[in-house]
Amino acid sequence: MVNPGTPTYDQLRTFLAVVDSGSFAGAGRQLGRAVSVISYGIANLEAQLGVRLFDREGTRKPKLTVAGRAVLAEIRTIGEGFDGLRAKVKGLLEGLEAEVNLALDVMLPAARVGSVLRAFNVEFPTVTLRLHVEALGAVTALVLDQNAVVGISGPLAAGVQGVECISAGSVPMVPVAAPDHPLARMERIAPGAGREHIQLVLTDRSPLTEGRDFSVMSPRTWRLADLGAKHSLLREGIGWGNMPLPMIEGDLASGTLVRLEMPDHPGGMYRFAGVWRRDLPPGPAGSWLLRQFVEYGKQDQEFTDLSDI
Repeated sequence: MVNPGTPTYDQLRTFLAVVDSGSFAGAGRQLGRAVSVISYGIANLEAQLGVRLFDREGTRKPKLTVAGRAVLAEIRTIGEGFDGLRAKVKGLLEGLEAEVNLALDVMLPAARVGSVLRAFNVEFPTVTLRLHVEALGAVTALVLDQNAVVGISGPLAAGVQGVECISAGSVPMVPVAAPDHPLARMERIAPGAGREHIQLVLTDRSPLTEGRDFSVMSPRTWRLADLGAKHSLLREGIGWGNMPLPMIEGDLASGTLVRLEMPDHPGGMYRFAGVWRRDLPPGPAGSWLLRQFVEYGKQDQEFTDLSDI
């Protein structure tokens, strides 16, 4: 049984240079080496693998053999892996994090999150991202427990011991229901009418605000830990509740949800804050994420008829 040898990274890089440039001379220019050195490197690689990689006969430009074409993808993958390794180590030597744990409030507009994270992937291609999406006090709890280095929390982060905060925008929360819900069918909603119907309420999965209610009006509540589930139940007409306006604009336009004009419960502004532990400030990549969300937040529209939640 014949076993191939183990080629060096330099031999593999020489092979890829010949393939990409189309000639030994081109590879020499690319790598800053004499053509004889390139030829010698390829010959050693072929000896290590036990197969011919290039057909050099009858042409000035080497052509890949069947074996050369067969191993090209694997060699290119190895080369890219080495490049990625070098880039990651270079980042570590310069103080760049290998991984960033980010906690985001579920109320953040999805388009904003997607835009920031897409740009992050371009800016920091070697940094691994771990994303946590939570509600209410759970974002700050993740930061406090060191499960996230930076978070974009709701208004409940203010005043938490050991946490630094910076304003990161806001989103309007408005009461809505399905068009066939009794409240939606009222021509004029009387004060206190919301108390007579089930209110769908997002619950907090952290101990920071355990037992506290926010913008809860009705004594009849269904409590959910997932905003997507709340959205679905609202469209089913099971109850009424507050939702971030960007998330339901499509529903309001199509008529699957109706904004409720409740005189005693008009909704409110849900304000975001960038948070991090005072004793564990984020590194370059984490700080970049924080700045991006803060900058986006500066563009948020203020609704003067809505008070803060």
